Amino acid sequence: MTRLIFLGAPGAGKGTQAQTLAHHRNIPHVSTGDILRQAMQKQTPLGVRAQDYVSRGELVPDQLVNDLVEERLDEPDAQDGWILDGFPRKVSQAFFLDELLQQKQIHQDVRVINLEVPDDVLIARLLGRGRADDNEEVIRRRLEVYREQTAPLIDFYRDRQQLVSVNGNQSLEEVTAELLNVIDS
Repeated sequence: MTRLIFLGAPGAGKGTQAQTLAHHRNIPHVSTGDILRQAMQKQTPLGVRAQDYVSRGELVPDQLVNDLVEERLDEPDAQDGWILDGFPRKVSQAFFLDELLQQKQIHQDVRVINLEVPDDVLIARLLGRGRADDNEEVIRRRLEVYREQTAPLIDFYRDRQQLVSVNGNQSLEEVTAELLNVIDS
C-alpha cells in the first residue's frame, strides 16, 4: 500500500511527481489546494466555511484544512493509498495528521519524501512558469516562508525515521524512477 507525504520548496516538482506516481499506483493525488477548490465548488459545509475566508482574502485556518484533509482521506478511493501534496505545511498539522493516522491504524505505513532542489534552480523553474505573480522578489519571499514554516517538517519526519530525501534536480524521468525505487524498497 502506498501512502506518501511530499515535501519540498515551491518549484521542487511535488505536484508533477505526485500526479505521475498517483497514476502509476492508481491512487489519489491529494492536493490541499485542489481539496479546497472542490469543497468550495461542491459547496460542502466545510467548503462554504472555507469560501468565507477565501472571499475575504484570508488564509483558511488550520482546523478547517485539517477537517478537509480528514474528510478527503475517508473517501473510498483513498482507502488503498494516497499521496499528500501541500499538507502538512506546519509541524502542528503534522501532529494532527499523525494522530489521525494513528486512529486509522495506518501511521506506520507512511513514507515522507523530500524533493531537494537548489534555490537557483527553484527560482529559474518558477520564473519559467510565466505566472503573473512569479517575479524573483516574490519567489524569494515564498522560499523564505517555506523555510520558516515548512522546512521544520523535514526535521520532524527525520527524527521519526520516516523521511527519505530525493534529488529533485534531475530530469523528470530520473526523479520519477528514483521515487519509484524508494517506494518499492
